[in-house]
Amino acid sequence: MKVSSDMIQRMLQEAEKVWSPEFFKVMKETKEPFLNVIYDGEPLGKIFWDHVVLVGDAAHPTTPHCLRSTNMSILDAAVLGKCLEKFGAEKVRSALEEYQLGRLHATSKQVLHRRESGIGNMVEGEKPKAVIVGGSIAGISNAHALTLAGWDVLVLEKTILPPTGSPTGAGLGLNSLSQQIIHSWLTQSQQLLHNTTLPLTIDQNYATDSEKKVNSTLTRDESFNFRAAHWADLHGLLYNSLPSDIFLWGHLFLSFHLVDGKGSVMVKAKVLETGKVVEIVGDLLVAADGCLSSIRQKYLPDFKLRYSGYCAWRGVLDFSKIENSETITGIRKAYPDLGKCLYFDLASGTHTVLYELQNKKLNWVWYVNQLEPEVKGTSVTTKVNSDMIQKIQQEAEKVLIPELVKVIKETREPFLNFIYDSDPLENIFWDNVVLVGDAAHPTTPHCLRSTNMSILDAAVLGKCMEKWGAENLESALEEYQFIRLPVTSKQVMHARRLGRLKQGLVLPDREPFDPKLVRPEDYQELLLRNTPFFNDVPELLGLIPSSSSPSDCL
Repeated sequence: MKVSSDMIQRMLQEAEKVWSPEFFKVMKETKEPFLNVIYDGEPLGKIFWDHVVLVGDAAHPTTPHCLRSTNMSILDAAVLGKCLEKFGAEKVRSALEEYQLGRLHATSKQVLHRRESGIGNMVEGEKPKAVIVGGSIAGISNAHALTLAGWDVLVLEKTILPPTGSPTGAGLGLNSLSQQIIHSWLTQSQQLLHNTTLPLTIDQNYATDSEKKVNSTLTRDESFNFRAAHWADLHGLLYNSLPSDIFLWGHLFLSFHLVDGKGSVMVKAKVLETGKVVEIVGDLLVAADGCLSSIRQKYLPDFKLRYSGYCAWRGVLDFSKIENSETITGIRKAYPDLGKCLYFDLASGTHTVLYELQNKKLNWVWYVNQLEPEVKGTSVTTKVNSDMIQKIQQEAEKVLIPELVKVIKETREPFLNFIYDSDPLENIFWDNVVLVGDAAHPTTPHCLRSTNMSILDAAVLGKCMEKWGAENLESALEEYQFIRLPVTSKQVMHARRLGRLKQGLVLPDREPFDPKLVRPEDYQELLLRNTPFFNDVPELLGLIPSSSSPSDCL
């Protein structure tokens, strides 16, 4: 601001009392001195939106004492230019994400230099605290990763007791990266993962003739480095290697709100046994509450899942007491590599999945096209009654080979999954609230990604927290989102396409898939190793991929 002669006179009188005579003379002989009122701003959480980006003082208002304002502006411009040059105009969002990742942390540090920094009311030396909502595999994985990163964690789960088995539990496939990550968490019992899983070294696709009840091989990939696990076995393995006192079983998440701006988060939960409502304060809220996440709903109130057009009948047959029966000898003859192979059978408008689990169990899935059902409650998995089971067994006899029909008929308590996903989100964190697992990227199951994405989410989030420290929470979450969002978005969309392909549903760029008419050039579309980032290992993790190709790497 310009100043009056009276203001200048008063300033000179004060300067004469304080400064050396030589410096005072310089001030006195200066024409038209002026006045700056000194402001700065708390660091922003973002410095771009859509195709709009902040640079210079618009991005980081600062006090002048470190001579940073002009220098930060010049460096902003240089970094922004290089990011746009690297990604090109067709990938402006990726360029702006990298610009933000490269500049936000540095400018925030510089702005806060000589000001008090760190998390609001945290006592020096006290560990930061993460509240994880959801005690499934995603939640427990984050408990492992954040504990290793130096955080105290508390896991809220609505089920009353830890699961010792799951009435609607089923098989899953762990890729090589997930295996490495789990090994890094189980430092004293790494052999347990191997002992509770079976190898899946082969990915094989059959074409099934529903009229003749025979199948023939379409593809066979013998370098498929997965392992098969039962959900309850993997959950128990991860749960039992954590301190039991970090889990609050029987706690139903109700709501949350931010405390003191962005300093901490207050979570309310209902103790189901007593009906009492408790409040828990943490520095980070991790939403591991599944594809129907209520935490996500607070930030995205209009969000809706997308129904795939089909459901999945699922079951696990325990054949430990009928190992020599006609059913088991027949299924082993029809699928001779059970115990090391992931089998897909493709018939017109439907397909099945079959593989063996540890302790003499067979896991099967049958995808059936149908109109969207009415989903009740907070789960897309439901138990079924005897009439529904009877009807689906009758349908199976019309479509599937007899050996697989027998397995389905002898399975106790089959259950039903309604298959949903969603278009990729633009953000997976807000303030000090972050989404992980199915809450961040609901997906169809066709690329075996759901559990593997959840485990990798946890590992990356933990490493980001370890790298940046709790005092730089925003930067840690920015990097987590920067690493994971492009990968999970592509994998969700690829799984959607693969599911529609195998179910014979409409795709925009090709005729509906019919396994009886499929051309050899179409076979490659069926291979799981064509999933984007199939062998990608984020550099942040410091792990070595078991195998990779240039196209796999981010």
